[in-house]
Amino acid sequence: MPDKKKKLPNAADRVGQRVEKPKLHPRNKHRQRYDFKQLSQSTPHLAPFVRLNNYGDESIDFFNPEAVKALNKALLKHYYNIRDWDIPKGYLCPPIPGRADYIHYMADLLASSHALSQRGKPPTGSEIKCLDIGVGANCVYPIIGHAEYGWSFVGADIEPVAITSANKIIQANPQLKGKVELRLQSNSKNIFIGIIQKDEHFDLTICNPPFHGSFAEAQSGTIRKLRNLKQKKITKPILNFGGQSNELWYAGGEEGFIRNMAFQSKQFASRCYWFSTLVSKSSNLDGVYEALKKAQASEVKTIPMGQGNKTSRIVSWTFLTKEQREEWMRTRWESHDKTLGKNDKGSR
Repeated sequence: MPDKKKKLPNAADRVGQRVEKPKLHPRNKHRQRYDFKQLSQSTPHLAPFVRLNNYGDESIDFFNPEAVKALNKALLKHYYNIRDWDIPKGYLCPPIPGRADYIHYMADLLASSHALSQRGKPPTGSEIKCLDIGVGANCVYPIIGHAEYGWSFVGADIEPVAITSANKIIQANPQLKGKVELRLQSNSKNIFIGIIQKDEHFDLTICNPPFHGSFAEAQSGTIRKLRNLKQKKITKPILNFGGQSNELWYAGGEEGFIRNMAFQSKQFASRCYWFSTLVSKSSNLDGVYEALKKAQASEVKTIPMGQGNKTSRIVSWTFLTKEQREEWMRTRWESHDKTLGKNDKGSR
């Protein structure tokens, strides 16, 4: 009698393998496989969702939205000291490791432009100010950025429900109060206009833009993704990571959104050191570079990122000249560095 064929693990189960995730940033806290025993101890709500995968390792069903949300709660509590975190049903529940990667790579970018880079340290402290375009109901980028580097944030969104949800997270976690400010964008056509206030400056902006160009495209993309992961026919989309319309699609898709962002960023050329955005589709890069060339960005950098089989990248740009960058360092960063130095001496 022939041996039975061993069942091959699907892509979701492979998430649970006991391997390091070498594509993640070296400072990313999530490079090792999730320790579900430890996470379940800190967040008992996660325990009912933990099961053995085909490798005999503990994991969760990554196609179950409630399981994914429970995992996020546990990760945010265990690694970032967030005691109370929740999002409304149907809103984006982002993968934490990828969000952390974006923050760490932006810290490296600031370090390369910062006086502290000579010591190999990214700039820290609330004087470093970041604008999160599309903060969402989850408020994850400000949570990680403040926990890892002490930065202050302004989070902008066009969804009142998202702003209300993010504000609940801030109010429930004292370390975020006074460090994360939320602003509602009243005009869906604007990105920076109506958000960046008079005489306000940001050291960086971040954005995870809508991926699809329409609702139909988003539905089709989700079904295709699930079919590839589960290796069987799927006809009904399951948004395991959730997402509202403004979070998932935009007329013109990802490229259209970023082109608009590049165009609008020129109006605030002297008010921000580094603008940035994720670009999920490599096919959109040429259009993004063209838009930045038209906007006359003085420097454009592309930073590759990867998680598992997924590859992505950050595109960042600045309009500042060499002289303006030196002035930025003198007026915004060097005085902060001196203050940090005094505090360090005083604490010894």
